[in-house]
Amino acid sequence: MTTIILKPHKEESLKRFHPWVFSGAIARVVLDAAHEASAPQEGELVRVESSNGDILGVGHWQIGSIAVRILEFGVADLPQDYWHQRIRAAYRVRLSLGLLNSNNNTFRLIHGEGDFVPGLIIDVYADTAVIQAHSVGIHYCREAIAEAVVAEVPQVKNVYYKSDDTLPFKADISGMKVGYLVESGKPKVESEEFWSKENGLEFRIDWLRGQKTGFFIDQRENRALVERYASGKEVLNMFCYTGGFSLYALRGGAKHVDSVDVSQKAIDLVNANVAHNFPKATNHTSVCADAFEYLSAQKTAGRTFDLIILDPPAFAKHRDAVKNALRGYQRINAKAIEMIRPGGVLFTFSCSQAVDKEAFRLAVFSAAASVGRKVRILHQLHQPQDHPINIYHPEGEYLKGLVLYIE
Repeated sequence: MTTIILKPHKEESLKRFHPWVFSGAIARVVLDAAHEASAPQEGELVRVESSNGDILGVGHWQIGSIAVRILEFGVADLPQDYWHQRIRAAYRVRLSLGLLNSNNNTFRLIHGEGDFVPGLIIDVYADTAVIQAHSVGIHYCREAIAEAVVAEVPQVKNVYYKSDDTLPFKADISGMKVGYLVESGKPKVESEEFWSKENGLEFRIDWLRGQKTGFFIDQRENRALVERYASGKEVLNMFCYTGGFSLYALRGGAKHVDSVDVSQKAIDLVNANVAHNFPKATNHTSVCADAFEYLSAQKTAGRTFDLIILDPPAFAKHRDAVKNALRGYQRINAKAIEMIRPGGVLFTFSCSQAVDKEAFRLAVFSAAASVGRKVRILHQLHQPQDHPINIYHPEGEYLKGLVLYIE
């Protein structure tokens, strides 16, 4: 195995179990005798040692500022059943959280660094697991991971691989294909009969064409909170995607719910989800429109709401875009606050990892100040328990939310 030797004193973060080795910390690379290339290949398993020869761990080599993502600390190699160990441990956590029951079969099984497996995301929908690789090393291990998931998670019969939009753009991977790694032959997402259950509501999940793995599981607990506030309210769900917040608001007794998204495919799924769960509902309207244009038009028409949900896609996917993202958050929140009736509530979120919670809170504060409304913070929200944060990797805290009371 190729060995990565660190510069003196650069091992301290690894001794604190932070899973990233930055390229600037590397003194030299020692290739093993059987190595055919002149440098490590992206995705290759490498051993990391300190400058004085201490074994620090094993991880995947990759091109970029993060050169190694550590999979296991303090070992010279991975055990043969590594993937079974990690999947088994993650599944036990989900069982302990009570996420698998008669009302819920939708959950995140592996959350990257939060489950000590950098670069790997696995979401489970009923009998199907969807794998996303965020590193080339995970991509090369996809078959072994799929086999371990089916072996360790009893409800999973199908495993779908979807990493066409998540692998590093610099990676030169020929023949990368999405598709099933394991198939049971039973109806899957291609069938109109496929539904996945979350807290008693059923959703059609489209991992073939949808965003991410097909659904945003990370808002499960926050959707349940919306349900508590929705009774008798006129609700606007912006950036609604497939209507998660809308369905919870309808179940909570909302007077009317408007669901808005720029994607017609998303709106089609919203309509299917509403019809399936509330076949007699007459208090829901879906609109395919740009969020900013829609809010401007509704303001011009003098329309207001009791409860607005803002859950936009990531405005900043890297640190260079943070300044523009904060302006975007300020602008969209100002528009929403203007349109909330006195005594109304705003649920507002950022899923941009590059925007920390203090910066997001400041953007929302600036929005409120620009409108001149009195605003109270009722809740500070974050990602749910099946999206855990590795205590040694605080960067894993990406979802931020505020619930605001508007006078």
